[in-house]
Amino acid sequence: MADASDQAAGAADWRAALTPPQPDRLGALTATARVMRAAQLASLDLAAIAALAQRWAASDWPASMATLEALHAPGAPEHTANWVLLLDALNFCFWGEPGKPRWRVAWRGASHDGYDALAAALSRAVEVGLPVWDADWLADLEAATLERVLRPEAGCPMIPLFAERLTNAREVGRVLRDRYEGQFANVVEDAGFDAVTLALTLEREFSSFADVALWEGQPVPFLKRAQICVADLRAITGGVGVGDIHGIERLTAFADYKLPQLLRRFGVIHYAPALAAQVDSYTLIPAGSAAEVEIRAATLWAVELLRRALAQLGATRTASAIDYRLWSESQTSAPDERPYHRTRTIYY
Repeated sequence: MADASDQAAGAADWRAALTPPQPDRLGALTATARVMRAAQLASLDLAAIAALAQRWAASDWPASMATLEALHAPGAPEHTANWVLLLDALNFCFWGEPGKPRWRVAWRGASHDGYDALAAALSRAVEVGLPVWDADWLADLEAATLERVLRPEAGCPMIPLFAERLTNAREVGRVLRDRYEGQFANVVEDAGFDAVTLALTLEREFSSFADVALWEGQPVPFLKRAQICVADLRAITGGVGVGDIHGIERLTAFADYKLPQLLRRFGVIHYAPALAAQVDSYTLIPAGSAAEVEIRAATLWAVELLRRALAQLGATRTASAIDYRLWSESQTSAPDERPYHRTRTIYY
């Protein structure tokens, strides 16, 4: 067992590795580096990061966003863009209470949960003629209509935070209608097809995408859903037309609850005993609390350091590609799986 001096040296090692890229227009890695240098509840393990990078560099890489493409009902490019914006405006908090059924959706003979269920629900709505891509329709969306769109399969509860999702859907419609002639494609064009500019535009124009925490009075932008919206649009269009977005390599990971769960399983992220007890007992962790901000900050830096370790091994991957691989692997439970942290929030 390492003694106290060895542990202190290890802490210094990973904190010394937190060197944000320059320039950091998004600001997420700069802000989260500040969080992690002072962190008391979450830490990183450079040896575990190196081991994971070695394993991944020697294995095949999964096809990015293949699931989303399969769950999208094809349509006109401008409709697809609006569909993606709505999808990611509603893309948060799918988990249910321990031991109880989750929200699930049946579509085309299959059952889906989580993010896949949301994509399936929106595509199911398109197939029956509901214009979920139409800004005017969304701006005046009634609760009963959204209930129809998101209706669960038999025996399952309605999606959590339904009222918040209704608010977000209406905001998508109003902002697109009032400022962008009803088209997300115009938002993308105004952002110059630049990934970081588009994420920052989403934060500025849509309050539901303004995923910015406060740490000791200073802003910490995570922008999880804004960034995944950019990546989703590029992936689902194949980087063509409205999805011809450049600078995707300057995005960070999308800090949620599944990534830190898997990174903890891999030994990349460690929790202090008090935080580990909270997470493992399914105790709610408040949004914006020190614990929650540290978990998310650790997630961003774990992926960034993994990205750098892979690059040193000749495997060039973006943070979003690493995020997708982690998310894909997190969908398969391990026998000794520990819980993910529980935070009720609209941001992930």
